[in-house]
Amino acid sequence: MSFSDANNPISEKNALVEYLESGCRPAKEWRLGTEHEKFGFTTDDLRPLPYSGSSSIVAVLTGLQEFGWDPVYEHDNLIALNMEDGCSITLEPGGQLELSGALLEDIHETCREVDTHLKQVKSVSEPLGIGFLGAGFQPKWGIEDIPLMPKDRYQIMSAYMPKVGTLGLDMMRRTCTVQVNLDFSSEADMIRKFRVSLALQPIATALFANSPFKEGKPTDYLSLRSHVWSDTDPDRTGMLPFVFENDMGFERYVDYMLDVPMYFVFRDGEYIDASGQSFRDFLNGKLPALPGELPKLKDWEDHLTTAFPEVRLKRFLEMRGADGGPWRRLCALPAFWVGLLYHADSLDAAWSMIRNWDVESQQALRDAVPKQALKARINNRTVQSIALELLDLARAGLNAKARLNTIGDNESGFLEPLQETAESGLTPAERKVDQFNNEWQQSVDPMFTEHAY
Repeated sequence: MSFSDANNPISEKNALVEYLESGCRPAKEWRLGTEHEKFGFTTDDLRPLPYSGSSSIVAVLTGLQEFGWDPVYEHDNLIALNMEDGCSITLEPGGQLELSGALLEDIHETCREVDTHLKQVKSVSEPLGIGFLGAGFQPKWGIEDIPLMPKDRYQIMSAYMPKVGTLGLDMMRRTCTVQVNLDFSSEADMIRKFRVSLALQPIATALFANSPFKEGKPTDYLSLRSHVWSDTDPDRTGMLPFVFENDMGFERYVDYMLDVPMYFVFRDGEYIDASGQSFRDFLNGKLPALPGELPKLKDWEDHLTTAFPEVRLKRFLEMRGADGGPWRRLCALPAFWVGLLYHADSLDAAWSMIRNWDVESQQALRDAVPKQALKARINNRTVQSIALELLDLARAGLNAKARLNTIGDNESGFLEPLQETAESGLTPAERKVDQFNNEWQQSVDPMFTEHAY
């Protein structure tokens, strides 16, 4: 089947399997795509940005068009920007601004992309009295203080979330992440990378823990963002134990996604509420929201974006465990995962490390890390010691990859912020709590200046 036309109707599960399988590509064609979200705020009172007005999301998106970004509208609302190279700037539910980067060959290119983006955003935002903050969880404001962006899919999700968990609205409006999307060469390569990255996702969560505050006060969590995902929607989140079972493959992941309840179907510029309905029924022309109609490949692509496990499979793998943070850490995340997963020896060594971790121990680690971060343990080892070993493997992978910048440095230097964290045993969250208790004088307000982009 050709996947060039996302409007092709489908009625067989095999087409969904073939769609995922079509992501396989030889190692020489592997790329990386980095995505990061950030909180916008008005600098005079630190409040979240409204959608419209003189200091608003629309004002920022409008201003960015001078750099060649093309506007995207839903109804009459400006909701996104696109570039010809595949980059996009989109809105998360609470007005978080997300850069979805182009598919690039190395982390040097990724960092140039991030740097260019942040400079553009700053040049537009500063005259408007707007700043942007990199963190995993909104440190100051409650849900009721954060406007919901005017995207129909978010209206559908907002109505559905409280039916399936207690923290879904927090996830939508008050969290930010950084993630990297990576390729695989075959089904076997996908399975190996999926298993390794899923088991090790809590290690990344610990290294990037940067969300200790809620509504102006410290919490019991170092990654509150990670904890929020634990009670968002059990049908579409979590550690996916089946990934470690013998029948894991593209078809097994399709079966998982067919059992993830739908949110919506997009038709003729409108989002049709299909929340809680079954994509299996859709394949049989029995979707209550569109009786008698078959899904299109675009519907499957959309549905794949509505599951939120710690690692997500599309025609690539998404690493989803890290809190948002400052510029250097936006480059450190792809360095960590590219070094581990794009170098055969490092991947094999990482697999040897985790191959005997049972799923119960993995889940216990996932549950412990949001509070304990580097001090959490699995199989009598601390996350800190595992992180140090993984950073050595990632560094070896990047050294072997040997992609140099104009002054002859390879990509391993981008690991430095993580090395500092692992060696010190102090996460960004713990450092911020110390600042809160001392020089910030029990206020999170200085975070909006000291840690803004």
